Amino acid sequence: MGVAIVAKNAPLQTASLVEAFPPWQRFTSPREPRIAFKVKGRILFINPGDVVAVQSEGNYVWLRLETLSHLLRESLSVVAEKLEPHGFIRIHRSVLVNASFVEEIRPYPTGEYGLRVKGGKEYTVTRTYKRNLKSLAAFWLGTGGLFSD
Repeated sequence: MGVAIVAKNAPLQTASLVEAFPPWQRFTSPREPRIAFKVKGRILFINPGDVVAVQSEGNYVWLRLETLSHLLRESLSVVAEKLEPHGFIRIHRSVLVNASFVEEIRPYPTGEYGLRVKGGKEYTVTRTYKRNLKSLAAFWLGTGGLFSD
């Protein structure tokens, strides 16, 4: 919906509300997405890009950042749905990782993989979720494939 802006003796022009009221532009400017969640009676906002991993624990999930963690009462599947568009991949039935923090993938003799993130924490990638690892690299250098189907 537009707003009509009329100058004296000028033709009628239509502009958006944002153009008509410059102070409103700050509410429409692109920002980094943030997640809001309630912790101990207050609401915290974090950038999904700051989350290294998400781990489920019963009816709760831990949002693991580089220096601290937050416990939320939420299912991993709900959190996964919200975070997958921000570069998170599921590597285990109880773990999501932020692809931008992955530093190394190592195959195990069992058919599973070890995945190390920035900071040294290592997670196990189960066989069920190994196909998700292929999305980690935009391109591969060298020959041979690490992931066998």
